[in-house]
Amino acid sequence: MTWIPGPYPGVELAILERHPETGGVTVLRKFHSGITVPAHSHPAADEWVCVISGEWVEDDQTYGPGSILQSPRGVRHGPHHARTEVLSLTRFNGPLTVAP
Repeated sequence: MTWIPGPYPGVELAILERHPETGGVTVLRKFHSGITVPAHSHPAADEWVCVISGEWVEDDQTYGPGSILQSPRGVRHGPHHARTEVLSLTRFNGPLTVAP
């Protein structure tokens, strides 16, 4: 598996599948322990996340293995704080773009 830098320092991606027509992707995401990803939105895609391992905190809620999160296209969410290294399976139904 090849890990590439994600859109924020301390985040890495492994692309599992890319949809040629929509630009959507399914990725494994690795958040390094202790990093905080600032609040942001994905203007070109809805996002679905399943936490595989680790813990992250968002809006005073802790998400661990088995947690499912969904963020609609263009809706600001976060910040995400990784208490530990976090591995998630994440699907974007359009291009993976990020806006503050």
